[in-house]
Amino acid sequence: MTVELGISSFGETTPLEKTGEVIPHDKRIRQMIEEIELADKVGLDIYAIGEHHRSDFAVSAPEIILAAGAVNTKHIRLSSAVTILSSIDPVRVYQQYATIDALSSGRAEIMAGRGSFIESFPLFGYDLADYDELFNEKLDMLLAINKETNLNWKGKFTQTVDNRPVYPRAIQDSLPIQVATGGNLESTIRIAEKGLPIVYATIGGNPKAFAQLVRIYKEVGRKVGHDLSKMTVASHSWGWIAETQEKAEKEYFYPTKQLVDNISKDRPHWTPLSYDAYLESIGEDGAIFVGDADTVASRIINLVEALDLDRFMLHLPVGSMPHEDVLKAIKIYGEEVAPKVRAYFKHKEK
Repeated sequence: MTVELGISSFGETTPLEKTGEVIPHDKRIRQMIEEIELADKVGLDIYAIGEHHRSDFAVSAPEIILAAGAVNTKHIRLSSAVTILSSIDPVRVYQQYATIDALSSGRAEIMAGRGSFIESFPLFGYDLADYDELFNEKLDMLLAINKETNLNWKGKFTQTVDNRPVYPRAIQDSLPIQVATGGNLESTIRIAEKGLPIVYATIGGNPKAFAQLVRIYKEVGRKVGHDLSKMTVASHSWGWIAETQEKAEKEYFYPTKQLVDNISKDRPHWTPLSYDAYLESIGEDGAIFVGDADTVASRIINLVEALDLDRFMLHLPVGSMPHEDVLKAIKIYGEEVAPKVRAYFKHKEK
């Protein structure tokens, strides 16, 4: 069994613990390019960047950062995490990621999703009442563009296109398109019916509970007649890695609390993060992977086996951390954690 290991990031900009400084968006974006390049250098497989339209996240156009990250990297795959497909033109999405594919010599991917925030809807003139229909129609349009150069499309929420070509085309035969979900059953079934790869955001409760959804996803795909080898399963979990367990646990609470508390202002089902809740969330059955290399490697191995994952992404960091510390965490991930995980599954195959 081969599992891909990587990083997801939203370019968070919350106050730093020691100084109270809020990293400016432009500085955080430049830092992310260095983080992508290091992730490639230490042998990680994927770097994925999310799209948001809020002050506490620096990235509203992940494709531009991914394009910049493509130039000085050689192996790492580059993906959104997610592209908020409901509020963007699928033609532009394809063109942007085909361009990244050219810059990276065939390493671009698209992770489509509805997005966990709603700021993009009023910003781009969309109605939240059309939330599901927008996403479903635009996903079908994106898949059609990916399949054929000339687009024939009759839209309800999208434009109608009469046999017009979409350029440039990707270097890959088709751009890999995955769909992300927070764990909704209906979304899981719809993604399975289309035979598309799925990505779960395992950020709450016990992440192993997603095993039932994975079974449903594969069973639906099997019944529809899709090739299960193409129906890959990925997950991303919040986490942090340091030289020691104690150091990692101590460093990670403040930035995580900043982000959770910000989100809780807008979402009634979220509550400010207490230290006790934090300790529970980083425990053996928690959703957050925090610790030294051995601890994080063990947590990843357990989750990969429980969910039969093809890919795992560590969301790093959550909330702002000093850039030099983020680079250290990436280095430990690539040079110590990833080899332990890969060796475990390589040995298991024998």
